Amino acid sequence: QVQLVESGGGLVQAGGSLRLSCTVSGPIRWNFALGWFRQAPGEERVFVAAIRWNDGSTDAADSAKGRFTISRDIAKNTVFLQMNNLEPEDTAVYYCGANVRLGSLLWPGEYDYWGQGTQVTVSS
Repeated sequence: QVQLVESGGGLVQAGGSLRLSCTVSGPIRWNFALGWFRQAPGEERVFVAAIRWNDGSTDAADSAKGRFTISRDIAKNTVFLQMNNLEPEDTAVYYCGANVRLGSLLWPGEYDYWGQGTQVTVSS
């Protein structure tokens, strides 16, 4: 069973930074992608950023470009989301997902496995 474990969330003031981590374990092929999504109370889960494991290519939502960076550590089976210049609007539960079918990376329905989520709260 593929498992994803997120960490790194917390409370930060506006303008601050956080780095989220997601470690993947279990029987997963080399050709997959890991993505970060976020979900605020009462809202749908939305795409933040994704990285293709085999070549490191990335995609990011417009809201993330210039502030958030996704990267991976192959040796540690871990993907990171470095979030800078955080805004109160970034407050949400952040989820890591694994996309093994390599469908669209932007839609949560295309992801096969999810972590438990980590809370990010940005105060004004």
